[in-house]
Amino acid sequence: MSVLTRDEAQTRAKLLDVHHYAIALDLTTGDETFESLTVIRFTTRAEADTFVELKPAELREATLDGHPLDPETLHENRLPLKALTAGEHELRIDAVMRYSRTGEGMHRFTDPTDGETYVYTQLFMDDVQRVFAAFDQPDLKAVFDLSVKAPENWTVLANGITTDLGDGNWQAAPTPLISTYLVAVAAGPWHSVRTEHRGLPFGIHCRRSLAPHLDPDADELFEITKQCYDRYHEKFEEPYPFDSYDQAFVPEFNAGAMENPGLVTFRDEFVYRSAVTDTERQTRAMVIAHEMAHMWFGDLVTLRWWDDIWLNESFAEYMGYQTLTEATRFTDTWTDFGVVRKAWGYDADQRPSTHPVAPENVDDTASALLNFDGISYAKGASALRQLVHWLGEKDFLAGINTHFKRHKFANAALADFIDSLASATERDVHAWADAWLSTTGVDTLRPTVTRGEEGTHTLQVEHHGNRPHRIAVGLYDQDVNDQGHQLVLRERLDLDIPQHTPLPIGKRPALLLLNDGDLTYTKIRFDTESFKTVTECLSGLPSPLTRAVVWNALRDAVRDGELAPTAYLEAARAHLPHETDLALVQGVLAFATTYVTDRYVTPDQRPATLATLSSLCRDLIRRTEDGDNPGLRLIAVRHCINVTSQPDTIAAWLADGTVPGGPELDPELRWRVLARLAVLGATDETAITAELERDPSATGQEGAARCRAALPTEEAKSRAWEAMFTHDNLSNYLFTATAQGFWQPEQADLVRQYVPRYYDDAVTLATRRGPAIADAAGRWAFPDHAIDADNLALGETCLRDADLTPALRRKLTDQLDDLARALRVRQA
Repeated sequence: MSVLTRDEAQTRAKLLDVHHYAIALDLTTGDETFESLTVIRFTTRAEADTFVELKPAELREATLDGHPLDPETLHENRLPLKALTAGEHELRIDAVMRYSRTGEGMHRFTDPTDGETYVYTQLFMDDVQRVFAAFDQPDLKAVFDLSVKAPENWTVLANGITTDLGDGNWQAAPTPLISTYLVAVAAGPWHSVRTEHRGLPFGIHCRRSLAPHLDPDADELFEITKQCYDRYHEKFEEPYPFDSYDQAFVPEFNAGAMENPGLVTFRDEFVYRSAVTDTERQTRAMVIAHEMAHMWFGDLVTLRWWDDIWLNESFAEYMGYQTLTEATRFTDTWTDFGVVRKAWGYDADQRPSTHPVAPENVDDTASALLNFDGISYAKGASALRQLVHWLGEKDFLAGINTHFKRHKFANAALADFIDSLASATERDVHAWADAWLSTTGVDTLRPTVTRGEEGTHTLQVEHHGNRPHRIAVGLYDQDVNDQGHQLVLRERLDLDIPQHTPLPIGKRPALLLLNDGDLTYTKIRFDTESFKTVTECLSGLPSPLTRAVVWNALRDAVRDGELAPTAYLEAARAHLPHETDLALVQGVLAFATTYVTDRYVTPDQRPATLATLSSLCRDLIRRTEDGDNPGLRLIAVRHCINVTSQPDTIAAWLADGTVPGGPELDPELRWRVLARLAVLGATDETAITAELERDPSATGQEGAARCRAALPTEEAKSRAWEAMFTHDNLSNYLFTATAQGFWQPEQADLVRQYVPRYYDDAVTLATRRGPAIADAAGRWAFPDHAIDADNLALGETCLRDADLTPALRRKLTDQLDDLARALRVRQA
C-alpha cells in the first residue's frame, strides 16, 4: 500500500478545495463485504494530475464529471485523476469494501452471548480508505452527507443526528467542515440511553448484552459528561460545534477512545461487567473528559499534518485531567496521572525511538502512526501543565480562545498555536516552545544541601538537561506520634531551573523534595538524608500527589540502575499497607510485579520477590476485612492472584466462588484465577471449557484463549502459536489474549524453542495482517520474559536485517531497549 507523504499532501492541498462528500453505505450485503458509493464535489485551482485513495475488495465503477475512469488504473490504494482542468468537478466511486476483524476501517463483530452483530468505523490516520473513497489528509476538510442501509432491527449512529427513513434506511445530518479521519458510523441493535442537556441530545450506547451493566452506570456517565461539557463552556468562548453528543461503547476497539465529532467511540471494557475500583471509574471519567476536549482541539481546529498530533493529544490529555479535577468528584486525578501516565512518558522518552513532542520529520502517515505514544500524550500534557504554571492559567486560556477563533473549522500547525499563545502574554513563548517541544529526553535534578552558619542551610540543584523548569521545593519535618513517623510540610518554595544562586532553606529538613506538586516533567533524586527519610517515612507524607512524586523517583532510580529492585520491594512492603490512595497502590504493585519481579530480578531471586508481594497483598486483604475499603481489597485480591506460587488457596476461592470475607468472584476474578492456575499447571481444558460455558461472552472468549495459551504443555503452546502466527482468523482482541497467555516466566524452559521463531514469524505476520496486528504482535507476543543476551542478539539481528513494517519496527525497538535495560539493572 502507498502511504501518503507530507510533500504529496502539501501539493494536493494547494491544488484542491474539497467541498462535499455524499456517501451511501449498504451494510446488508453479507458478512464479509459491504457496498460503498461515494460522490465527491471539489474544485481544482489549476490544471494538474492528482489521485484519490481507496482500498476496495472490488472497484465496480468510477466516473469523473460523468466520464468513466478505468478501474484497472487503481494501483494499491490510489486511483489516478489525470489532466484535471481548473474548476469544479464531481467524482463518483462505486466499490465493494471488506469488513475488518482487526479494529481498522469498518470493524464487524458478532456477540457470542446472543448472536447479534455490530459494525463501527475507526478511520484514523488512513483507514477511511477501507470504507469510502477520499482525498485522505486532515487539511482537506469537507461537509459529509451520509446515508446507510442496514438490517431493519439495527440503529445507525453517525457524526450528526440520524433519521430512520424506514425499511432499514438511515440519513445522517450533514456535518460541518471536518477532516476525513473523523467521519464515524456505528450500526447494530444498540442498547441506547438518551437524555438532553442545554438543548443538545446526549446518548450512550452499547451492545444489548451489556445493557444490564450500562444501565446502572448511566446516571454517572451522563453526570460526568454534563459536568465536563459545562466546564468547557466556561473555559472556551467557542460553543460546542456539533449537533449532538453520542458516546458509543464498541467491541474490540484498539484505542481507549476516538474523538469522532458528535459520536465518540470507546472500548466497551468501560462498561464494567465486574467490580472495579473508584480509580478505574476515574480513568473512565478522564477518557470522557479527554475526548470531549477534542471536540474543540482536534475537531473544530484540526492539525494540518500529522507532525502536530501532539496538538490534539497533549491538549486533550492536559485538559481532561485538569477539567475532571475542577468539575467532578474526582479531585485527585493528577495523582493518577503522575503514577501511571507520566511514567509512560518517561519510559518512552528514554528509548532510541524517542522524538520531540512536536517533531519536524514526520514524512508520511506510516511514520506518524508511530507517534501515538507516551510522548505525544503524557510528556506533552506535562509540558502544557508546566506552561500553565509558568504562564498563568488566565493567559493560557486567552491564548487558547484566540487559537479557536482564528482557526475554527480549519487547520493549524505548531507555529499558529504558539502565535496564539504569544498574543496573550509578554513572556517569550517561542523560546519556551523551542526548549520544550523541539527536544528529546528527560532532565534529571539532583539536590545538594550545604550547611552554613548557625545551623542554616542552602540548596543547590544540579541540572542534567537543557530545559527551563519552574518547580516547587517541599521542605518536610518529621513528627513522631501515635500514628508513627509522620512528615509535616514546613514550607514549599518556588525555584527556577537552571538555578543561579543557592536557595536558603533554614534548618535542615528531614525530607527535601524537588518538584513537589509534580508541576514539571523531570526525574528527581534525593540527597542522602532525604533518602533515609523516604525509606522510613514515605507513607507519612500528607499528600498523595507528593507520595506519587516520591514513588516515581524510586521507580526511575531502579530503572536507571541506581536503586536495587529489591529495595523498591522493601519500600512497597513497608509503606503500601498504610497507603490510602488507590491509584498509588495499583501503580506501585503493577511496577513491582510487571517489571521488578518479572524482569529486573534474576530467576533465582524471583521466588523470594513473589513471596514478598504475596505477603504484602495478604496484609492488604487483612487490613480491609471490615469492608470499609472495597477498592483497596479488590486491588489486593487481584494482585494476590497474580503473584501466588501455590495454587491451593486461589483454587479454593474458585471452588467456593468467593474470597473469604469477600469479594465474591465475578467473571473478571474467576478468569484471573483460572489463568494463574493454568500457568501453575493446576487446571486443564475441561475446567476452561466449563468456565466458558458459564461465561460465553466476548470477554469470556478472551479469558479462555488466555488460559489455553497459558497451559504448561507442548500441545497447548503449539496450538496457541499456530493460532497467532499461522491462521489469520483471530480478531485483534483474541490475538492479544492468546499472546498474553503464551509467555510465562514459570515456563521459560517449555517455550525456549519459540524465542528464535518469534522474530521470523512476527515479521511475516505484520506484513500479512497490517498495523493493528503488527502492534499487538510487537507489544504482547514479544518474549519479554527472556531476559538474556541471546534474545537481545536475535532481536538486534532482526532489526538490522529484516524487512520490517514500521509498526513492528517501532515495537521491537522499544521492546529490545527495555530488554537491554533489564539486563543492565540485573548487572547493577
